[in-house]
Amino acid sequence: MVDAALAAPVIAASDKLETPSRRALRRLFARKGAVVGLIVIATFIVLALLAPWIVPYDPVTTSWTLVRKPPSTLHWFGTDDLGRDILARVIFGARASLVAGAISVGIALSVGVPFGLLAGYRGGFVDALISRITDAMLACPFLILAIALAAFLGPSLRNAMIAIGISATPVFIRLTRGQTLSVKVEDYVEAARAIGNPPWRVALFHILPNILPALLVQATLSIAAAIIAEAALSFLGLGQQPPAPSWGSMLNSAQRFLTNAPWMAVWPGLAIFLVVLSFNLIGDGLRDALDPKSR
Repeated sequence: MVDAALAAPVIAASDKLETPSRRALRRLFARKGAVVGLIVIATFIVLALLAPWIVPYDPVTTSWTLVRKPPSTLHWFGTDDLGRDILARVIFGARASLVAGAISVGIALSVGVPFGLLAGYRGGFVDALISRITDAMLACPFLILAIALAAFLGPSLRNAMIAIGISATPVFIRLTRGQTLSVKVEDYVEAARAIGNPPWRVALFHILPNILPALLVQATLSIAAAIIAEAALSFLGLGQQPPAPSWGSMLNSAQRFLTNAPWMAVWPGLAIFLVVLSFNLIGDGLRDALDPKSR
């Protein structure tokens, strides 16, 4: 009984000493959906990085003797209408999708967060101007705006990433502005301002770190949307250009053979589904793990 009584305060003290990052990781890994999503995304990242060494066939080499062959021991996912190995193209296509998702969201963050922080902290005319431009961009659906920008910039993966990043920027501006308006009235921000910190220091060192969890969750969910957008642009011929593999362009090629060769559409479609679902599961897990009210 005495030992149990002595151990209780030690356990309570260790819980209090748990750092916020360790607590967030513990909560994240306690959610099975988020763990499954992390495993799936990690698998695709490893496959994409090691693609040149683990893929037995060149993803762009054609063979007229292997046109639309069903899955077999030699070609696990079958071949497409030009005799190319679908497994090799799916693995190499993961590079385009993952890079497009990460870079597009990076562009949106690098543009949206500073403007949202400026609008929310400064207020007045600056806030009104940035908010009206953001509202105008949000009036156009995300995918429609991305298609319009990609068509204007020209068909290529780089231009598709720029178009998707610009189209996703208003969401981060709106989110950052709202979070800044909520945080800037807190007591610790008022205290930092009262002791003479300049506005830029208050914004960068006292407001921004406290709105990062919401931005991180939104960024994770936006990567999933960006991957879908990249696949849509490639499907329309505005993203990754043939013969370079892309899940969207593979679906475009497969639409003519859905009856005779359904495996051409099944595997790239399944890859898009798994990656997008996994990022959404991770985003939901992060939202719960970073919520200070969660236990």
